Amino acid sequence: MSARQARARELHAGAWWIWALGLATAASRTTNPLLLCLLVAVAGYVVAARRTEAPWARSYGAFLKLGLAVIVIRLLFAVLLGSPIPGTHTVLTLPEIPLPDWARGVRLGGRVTAEGLVFALYDALKLAALLICVGAANALANPARLLKSLPGALYEAGVAVVVAMTFAPNLVADVQRLRAARRLRGRPDRGLKALLQVGLPVLEGALERSVALAAAMDARGYGRTAQVPPAVRHLTSALTLGGLLGVCAGTYGLLADQGAGYGLPLLLAGLLAALGGLRLGGRRSVRTRYRPDSWGLREWLVSGSGALVATLMILAGSHAPGALHPPAVPLAAPRLPLWPAAALLIGLAPGFLAPAPRTVEGDLTR
Repeated sequence: MSARQARARELHAGAWWIWALGLATAASRTTNPLLLCLLVAVAGYVVAARRTEAPWARSYGAFLKLGLAVIVIRLLFAVLLGSPIPGTHTVLTLPEIPLPDWARGVRLGGRVTAEGLVFALYDALKLAALLICVGAANALANPARLLKSLPGALYEAGVAVVVAMTFAPNLVADVQRLRAARRLRGRPDRGLKALLQVGLPVLEGALERSVALAAAMDARGYGRTAQVPPAVRHLTSALTLGGLLGVCAGTYGLLADQGAGYGLPLLLAGLLAALGGLRLGGRRSVRTRYRPDSWGLREWLVSGSGALVATLMILAGSHAPGALHPPAVPLAAPRLPLWPAAALLIGLAPGFLAPAPRTVEGDLTR
């Protein structure tokens, strides 16, 4: 297989991020643990079926562990600091530490109720699902190819973003490599002592590779700009800043429970303004693209599946909010709503539509 054919088989990195952000939007619309676990299973299946052997693909496990850590920490806070949810089913009673008057409303210890633990668990599962969706995008999308697809006006910020995005995957890969080397030498690879001995070379190696990638991009022409008229610069700044503010406000409206009515129009208006500003800002870029990534039918289907999942979950929140947000008081087993669950299963589409991963390890500079 030629290099061009191999590149044609790889899905556009932007399609993976749109799909993952659609799943993350769906996760933000519910606290139903059954739906959130189903969403995590959907993301995990697609990652297992379509990730490559590239360094960034190995970071998905780290996001899973981070999600579990979020759940554990949230439950510990609910036990130690209490919960705003009143409850009648006492699980245990801890010794309560008296606090001064200025800390009124905060308590340490005391009665721990089952309702408070359930509320904390639902809230933590929601945040963990968001992190896992972002981890799925990191594991599936090539960060260097994503940078190459950015508009010319964003290439400077894109270089910094790619350096940041490649730091975490390289960090995970170095940890695995050094732990395997310690095991081969008969040294312990677990515990605080092993972590301290591995930490410095891991940070040094990941940072060096990220900086090397940034240097390679600079050698290929990043950072070169052309002169544009002042009026075009001012108009570009106004459109870009106003568009980004509109995108942020619209996204907040979509993620909030009561903002779906104004969120979508504001998001679309912000996107149009931002795209206009980026189009004008691209005039100052003198770089060219070598073998630009194409956006074909598969990219539309993959990104559309994520957008469809988010849209259906937003509609479900408007028509059946009780099914998406099971109450913690009174205690009751959560139920799995059928059509929101079926909507989440649409997110499995990339596992069948995206091309199968190649066996050759990816290259960051590809």
